[in-house]
Amino acid sequence: MFMIRFRQNLDNINNRIDFFDYISKEELRFGDIVYVETKNSTYLFYVLEDGRYLVSGGWFDKNKLSPVKIRTNGCTWGGNIIKTDTFAACGMHLEFKNGLVTSTIQKVVVVRGCRKN
Repeated sequence: MFMIRFRQNLDNINNRIDFFDYISKEELRFGDIVYVETKNSTYLFYVLEDGRYLVSGGWFDKNKLSPVKIRTNGCTWGGNIIKTDTFAACGMHLEFKNGLVTSTIQKVVVVRGCRKN
């Protein structure tokens, strides 16, 4: 019985997963979970209602700050030009509001509509 219930839950989650090369900030909704894999780190984002994200992983884990509520500035190619409407894009760098810039994004996975207990 547990195995059947567990399998149904996995199928339910798998049906909500989308893989992206690029995702805009406006596409994300409260409760979405976003996994961002960069060249050097991985980050897990829980989308909050106020334009912020609850973030764990990468630099925040290394500095014992996880989870942290933070905003993002957008994505950059590593210079001064930033796409403020972009949440994450493969080949770009994610810039946080605190000025932290990630290494190059390799993968973006979105799990739609999850709710935090």
